[in-house]
Amino acid sequence: MTSVQNPSETAAESGIVGGEADAPAQHRQRLFSGLRIVSLCTLLSRVLGLIRDMGMAALFGLSPIADHFVVAFSIPNLARRLFGEGALSASFLPVLTRELQKPDRENVWRLVSAVFALLTVTLTALVLVGELGIWGLLKWGSRDTDIHILLGLTAAMLPYLILICLAAQVSAVLHVLGHFTLPALVPVMLNLFWIATLWLVAPLFAPDALSQAYAIAAAIIVAGGVQVAMQWPLLKKYGYHFRTDWSSAMPRVREIAWATLPVMLGMSTTLINTLADRLIAWGFARFLENPPLQEGAAAALYYAQRLYQFPLGVFGVALGTVLFPLLARHAAQQRYDLLRNDLTLGLRLVVAIGFPASVGLVLMARPLATTLFEYGEFDAGDSARTAGLIAGYGCGVWAYCGQLILYRAYYALDDRTTPLRVGLASVAVNLALNLTLIWPLGGEGLAYATTISATLQVLVLTWMIQSRAGQIDAGRLWRTVYKAGIATAVMSAACFVAMWMCGDAQGIPSRVLSVVIPVAVSVITYYAAATLLGMNELKMLLRRKVDEEH
Repeated sequence: MTSVQNPSETAAESGIVGGEADAPAQHRQRLFSGLRIVSLCTLLSRVLGLIRDMGMAALFGLSPIADHFVVAFSIPNLARRLFGEGALSASFLPVLTRELQKPDRENVWRLVSAVFALLTVTLTALVLVGELGIWGLLKWGSRDTDIHILLGLTAAMLPYLILICLAAQVSAVLHVLGHFTLPALVPVMLNLFWIATLWLVAPLFAPDALSQAYAIAAAIIVAGGVQVAMQWPLLKKYGYHFRTDWSSAMPRVREIAWATLPVMLGMSTTLINTLADRLIAWGFARFLENPPLQEGAAAALYYAQRLYQFPLGVFGVALGTVLFPLLARHAAQQRYDLLRNDLTLGLRLVVAIGFPASVGLVLMARPLATTLFEYGEFDAGDSARTAGLIAGYGCGVWAYCGQLILYRAYYALDDRTTPLRVGLASVAVNLALNLTLIWPLGGEGLAYATTISATLQVLVLTWMIQSRAGQIDAGRLWRTVYKAGIATAVMSAACFVAMWMCGDAQGIPSRVLSVVIPVAVSVITYYAAATLLGMNELKMLLRRKVDEEH
């Protein structure tokens, strides 16, 4: 974990508080250093997440209980991504960055205290309203068993959103103070508690699948408490203690509150698309006479989303986490030249990593589904259904990463309406494509609809941001696109050959090798091709020192 120094010294050294903007090389050094730390921690979390999902697949397969659990967990989890890591953080972080450039640190802690308190009260009220609404539906609503199970699991997991949203805001404060390691380890706790419950607690309730699902829900709540508690000591070492005199901070709190609504609506568009996919998969498989989707479609969708979220989390979320404080600082100091440089560099990195990740997921969809999930209740037919969804979502990994970077660039520039307008258009496109493509393509239509809408969103956002930040370096960006495209094509050929040599895998060891060998060959081939083509982006990611010229 990053060592704890005097708060003002650490913040000053990280280029957060006061002073002139650092030299570009220093900015990039801090960017890549933070990116490596967050990526490694996120990689650990995502690997544990895959182990968790393997356990869930083996325990529930694509059963109705799996569908109910996935949809129920989606509600607090998507609220966490929206209120915790999304809209509120996007509104809070630029304001906090400005406050940290002022000499009075007490005002900073008053602002932090006010945000923490108001967030906790607001979310607690929302959860209570939600719980009462669910209670009313259970008592007087539909008698359908599926709906009752879904509502019961949702009620059990709703309190998680209070804890995880508070944990996300503590992480945001630590990010601004220059600490990335501990916040990046927060998601690990959820996966550890979940895995422990799957292997140690759930078997005690066998064969009652519903009781097993409730045991996992309880573990999620406990993990949320740990996610808050594990960060608190580090925050206190910076001098934080809860303040109740918020009067001087209230203008900033009101600014954050007013900013949160449009940001929330803008960032919620991606989450709405995800939730719409799952609800359509759940509902269309149950309530239509000749449904285009089979039962278990929501669970298959979840597992596929988890696979594309692996590279998205390890790279895209990590890059957005580290880049956002820098972009906010550039905007606060009106250094738009540095903002354009870092934004262009971020987009180049998205292309350099996102292109091969997208193609790799498409090519490896079936081996991944078979190796990771085809155990216990999850059979070969389930693997085939999930693989098609993995390929559909996999096409858009580069676009999902680009969305994260571009949203943060707009919010750093204090532009909340453009992402909102583009995002709402994206929701309309996604919904129209969902309802169109599920008939010829089934569940895969939901995945391809999301990919198409995300791609259109990235292209429009990239074009429009130049009216706010100035012209990005399109020449360098297109050179990266060209070189990454060639390197990815070479990688694809090598991957095909490796998969052909591995043949039809039977048994766990051969299944694992059928994934490991093509992936290793693909990584080595892509890196070699990129190096021969003179792509500097991969070298910058791996080098400890970054030259000024990039």
